[in-house]
Amino acid sequence: MAEAYLASKGFSLDHALSQLSAEDEVIKVQKIVGARLPKRADDTLWDIGISGDTIASIEPHDASSSGKIKDLKGVINANGRLTCPSLCHAHIHLDKCFLLHDPKYDDLQIERGDFAEAMTLTNQAKQRFDEEDLLRRGSRLIRHSIDSGVTAMRTFVEVDEIVELKCVDAAVKLKDKYRSVCQVQICAFAQLPLFSDEESSKRRDLMQQALALRDVEVVGSAPYVENNDSNVRRNMEWIVDESIKGKYLDFHLDYHLDTETPTIYSLLDILTKAGWQDNALRPDVPISLGHCTRLSVFEEDDWRTLTQALGNLRITFVGLPTSDLFIQGRTLQVLHMRNKFSLACALGVNNVGNAFTPQGTCDPLSVACLGVGVYQSGTKQDAETLYECVSSYAKSAIGSQSSSLDLREGDPADLVLFGSEDGLDAAPRSAAQLVYYPPLPSSERKLVYKGNVSCRTMI
Repeated sequence: MAEAYLASKGFSLDHALSQLSAEDEVIKVQKIVGARLPKRADDTLWDIGISGDTIASIEPHDASSSGKIKDLKGVINANGRLTCPSLCHAHIHLDKCFLLHDPKYDDLQIERGDFAEAMTLTNQAKQRFDEEDLLRRGSRLIRHSIDSGVTAMRTFVEVDEIVELKCVDAAVKLKDKYRSVCQVQICAFAQLPLFSDEESSKRRDLMQQALALRDVEVVGSAPYVENNDSNVRRNMEWIVDESIKGKYLDFHLDYHLDTETPTIYSLLDILTKAGWQDNALRPDVPISLGHCTRLSVFEEDDWRTLTQALGNLRITFVGLPTSDLFIQGRTLQVLHMRNKFSLACALGVNNVGNAFTPQGTCDPLSVACLGVGVYQSGTKQDAETLYECVSSYAKSAIGSQSSSLDLREGDPADLVLFGSEDGLDAAPRSAAQLVYYPPLPSSERKLVYKGNVSCRTMI
């Protein structure tokens, strides 16, 4: 029935499944020669030696050797291309991507463009989710992300009485399928209330079933969907308790512009009472907080108060400007937060092609590029910070191994080579230029993950 329906819309199910079952072949990289590096003089080229999944050496380029080794297996001739740490999705939703572009959901289109409508449309769509659908759309998101230079992602999949564990099961299959080319970190996510209605108990039971799976590494929720302050706190307490059992913690938090006291202070109190910093397994485990648009209206004194309250907790604020601007008209001022208050911040894509975020792509660099205008800062230093916000800072936010733009020996060999291989087009010469004018995904980005290059990204 599903096959006939999709065929009537011009969509080949056989083709989609054949694409889904095709594995990405990888080739071991031993050396990258003639690379330009972001924090070194742009008139110098470098040879990067790779051992296993680690950068073993960085040495001045030996031009005399290029012709001899460029065709050897395991050697990439960068030909002057800028080579940077790979990109990361610190916050992206796998299960509800591309709903506005899929023929199966043609009737679920935006009419008002607000949060309430987005929730309604998404819940209606979730009633139609099945394995084929989730794998097809999820695979598209991961592949587009890989083409953009992403080697790590934290993906949120919803758990509730509508989808039960369908989204989790699909995410686990996709995680396994793409593990050779990308780290897919799964967050069991409670988008609906955990304490405010008659289905709440069932949702908590389903969440615990999801969290029992080894492949589910993160627990998260959106406390603001609860019906009162008491239940908001109960939601956070329950999620924190589940996290302490051995999961990363990630909240969608303070997604509003009201003048009431931000929920983050209640969360900090919960973490303190739960003994987060006293638990030997917890102090070095990062906590991520997404959206937090209430903080976008903070005054300087508010920031100083919050900075002091955070203490030594390892919390990263993840700004989601494409979604936040569409729904709220404001977003976290991550540059101000980092530059003035030394707060850990990252940027994320969040949603792609649905009622929460109809615009935008899977490319993290497009979000960094947007940040130049949103934060009204075009300096080279700030542009480099925006790159790090979708690269090393984003990886740190999800607990993934990372390296800064100052690439060094011992760093993970997770890299992107930017620019065309033939060198005919003007190649970017700095990370700032990548942010100002991102190169085309796939055709102008070659990806190395754990010292391997995927045939999919070979140029």
